[in-house]
Amino acid sequence: MIRILRTRPQPLTGKACKDPAFPEHQVPFGKSPFRVAPHLKSGSISSKSAIIDCIGIDTSAIFKGGVIMRLATYVYNDKEQLGVVSENGDSMVSLDGLCPNSSMAELIRNFSPEMAEKIEAIRAEGETIPLIKIVLDSPLPNPPRGIICLGKNYRDHIKEVAKAIDGESEVPEFPIYFSKLVDRSVGTGGIIPSHEGLTDCLDYEVELAVIIGKAGRDIPRDQVEEHIFGYTIINDISVRDVQRKHLQWFRGKSFDGSSPMGPFIVTKEELKFPLELDIKAFVNGEMRQDSNTRELIYDIPRIISEFSMGITLKPGDVIATGTPAGVGMGFTPPRYLKSGDQVDCYIEGIGYLRNTVG
Repeated sequence: MIRILRTRPQPLTGKACKDPAFPEHQVPFGKSPFRVAPHLKSGSISSKSAIIDCIGIDTSAIFKGGVIMRLATYVYNDKEQLGVVSENGDSMVSLDGLCPNSSMAELIRNFSPEMAEKIEAIRAEGETIPLIKIVLDSPLPNPPRGIICLGKNYRDHIKEVAKAIDGESEVPEFPIYFSKLVDRSVGTGGIIPSHEGLTDCLDYEVELAVIIGKAGRDIPRDQVEEHIFGYTIINDISVRDVQRKHLQWFRGKSFDGSSPMGPFIVTKEELKFPLELDIKAFVNGEMRQDSNTRELIYDIPRIISEFSMGITLKPGDVIATGTPAGVGMGFTPPRYLKSGDQVDCYIEGIGYLRNTVG
């Protein structure tokens, strides 16, 4: 078991900070303050405080015991490595000495209470790197087995899908699972390709993602939490016209660059069952999606338990739990993403995932 370190680093925007300049229905809009990977567009860094805010250090987190541990994949001095966010939230501490040349998937596979203790010691005593000097990548740039997704898992979203795609307005009797190919997941500050010439129906979906930490098959519901490593945010970018053309959603959900993830993984000890987290999405500062994970039709224990019946879940598997109402296709007329749009996905206790459409 990982011991909690009670720290509440202060954000500067959004609901948690109660800054009158940014009421809770708004987030800052403009150039991303993140440094982004060289193969993406360059961002601009406005200030250290903007960096801290937009990676989502969030005082509205629900602290119920456990560790406040945020694990990241980042690039520093042209080297991709693993790190843990410092206790005060303004720096990264490298885990390269503990996990040299390792990926996040490898860390998750090898994770143990002993490793957790070592990470805590490194975070407390290790050399810190200001966040302003790093490139924050997706925590799992290459999910080992793609992404397992849930469709129609918020009641209000079912109505949108019925209107725009399939006409089915009833709550599904069983969870709807589908998969999503991932060429490479970009992190916060990364670019979402517009796929100009292939579609003009690019859409956003904020989703809570569960990261599996312990392998298991036929997992009972009351043992599901034992198999969870942590949580992150996914923007399930969807190509709606392609999605409509095919009976399966697979192709319309799997375009390159359609799986932004981040800003980091928070370990499960920070967010305890039952999860009741605010979940929101903003486009160019305008709130489009606004719900809470308590509204999930099928909760995390059922999602994982039912999927695992006859199927082995493995460490590093990613499960996206569904999106609430407010996606672009749900408006009349639809309000799809276009080049230059900024999308901010927020989940309470995790933070913000910010991306721009290229």
